[in-house]
Amino acid sequence: MSGEAPDVIIHGAGRTVTGSCFEVRSEDSRLLVDCGLFQGSRTLEALNYQPFAFDPEAIDSVILTHAHIDHSGLLPRLVAEGFRGRIHCTAPTADLLQWMLPDAARIQEQDADRRNRRADRAADPPRLPLYRLHDARTTLGRLRAEAPGHAFTPVKGVSARLWNAGHILGSASVEILAGGSRILFSGDIGPEHKAFLPDPEGPSGVDHLFCEATYGDRERPDQSLADRRTLLETELKAALARGGNVLIPAFALERTQELLLDIALLVNQGRLPHTRVFIDSPLANGITAVFAARARHLMDVPDVDLFQHPVFHYVSDRRTSQRIGRLKGVIIIAASGMCEAGRIRAHLVDNLPDPGATVLFVGFQAQGTLGRVLKDGASRVRISGSDVVVRAQMKAIEGYSAHADRSELLSWIAARQPVHGSIFLTHGEPAAIESLVAALAPADVHAPTIGQRFRLPAAARAIALPPVRDVGTGALGSDWQNDYAKLAVELKPGLQRLPDDRARERAIRAMRAALEQALAQGPQ
Repeated sequence: MSGEAPDVIIHGAGRTVTGSCFEVRSEDSRLLVDCGLFQGSRTLEALNYQPFAFDPEAIDSVILTHAHIDHSGLLPRLVAEGFRGRIHCTAPTADLLQWMLPDAARIQEQDADRRNRRADRAADPPRLPLYRLHDARTTLGRLRAEAPGHAFTPVKGVSARLWNAGHILGSASVEILAGGSRILFSGDIGPEHKAFLPDPEGPSGVDHLFCEATYGDRERPDQSLADRRTLLETELKAALARGGNVLIPAFALERTQELLLDIALLVNQGRLPHTRVFIDSPLANGITAVFAARARHLMDVPDVDLFQHPVFHYVSDRRTSQRIGRLKGVIIIAASGMCEAGRIRAHLVDNLPDPGATVLFVGFQAQGTLGRVLKDGASRVRISGSDVVVRAQMKAIEGYSAHADRSELLSWIAARQPVHGSIFLTHGEPAAIESLVAALAPADVHAPTIGQRFRLPAAARAIALPPVRDVGTGALGSDWQNDYAKLAVELKPGLQRLPDDRARERAIRAMRAALEQALAQGPQ
């Protein structure tokens, strides 16, 4: 196709792993690749409430790489604010969004209500949800399923094609031909030895490549599915032997179903006892039904009834969820995977003080999340306004990652060669991106931040244009609110370690004086 070279604007996932959103502007059209929710620190999440850096009514179409909320979670807000076009995705992604988006809307409504009722927020202005359930349902009516490998026309003058990304059910990389330039957006790339899915694919010889960098600085041990199951067997046996509950914070989509696959096989092989496994997530339960309906088409599933194994107990109502919190010696799988929302938080409050309990992490924990704080060894944490002492064991299995590691990302990029123009590394924290930048030299590699804009001519390097906004790098990792929460939970125990009341009073006066001095100095 001829015409002026398109521009791409980074609206999310620039030097952070969430909020994926890229705008492709060509002569007569504007489309988005993803429109995801920012997750992590409170400062990062605040970006969800800022005005879009574009007019939603001016967006003609959206192409969605997959159903994870950090890629799809702002679609209902986009629709609520005037978007009227189609949302193109694979058929499995469309099926999963029937559960994901209404659940995200309910969480928005519940979190806003809960925040507004907290005593420590009484003086704050009321928080409105980002969007409501009816917005999510309207969004579902905009979905249009596209077959992978087949070209389609999302907007006039632009051709697109979806490629299997091997990340989760329905995940895709997006190839776009606009203004004579071929652009490939990786979406999230899956690893080798991934349950359910074939290895990632994609075209070669593109002009510009946007590649995720989540694990750009990490190498996982070469691990087969059998190796992973052996690790899970070892960790679960050791955890159950300690006598407490085993909490597994798990993403409702794919991670939960992989765990169920492995646990069922281990129990059937006599390698795990018939311990009760509670799947305490209405969203995960609905998504598991999607997997069960597609079981005949999934790799590695020996029995289409596997997800109905007798040790599995699917929990929907909140009363049952509260009752299982009082049990001992059970396995509880609950969302969210980074412990930022969902029923896992109540189970953490109940179980973190128990030295016999275990928290088993099976997924990436982004900077600023409660999961990252726990995994890094915090002795106390703050959950929903309460201070909680941590005596439970923290364990992790890396083999469940749905993201390619450093070597796998480099191999995927190598398979896309030649790249005639530039490579953009997105969806990664700074250390991960910098590691890949060094490995890809001397190619023309960019590590864009949110708000940057580039012109992408065919067979030539990208041209940086004036940015559309600058959110600053301070929003992208841990922030002052993480530091405050850490101080709040450590303050009283720290004061108690001082030798006497006089020393405690001096310390409090010093802290108060430091705060008053900072207030007097004003903004720096």
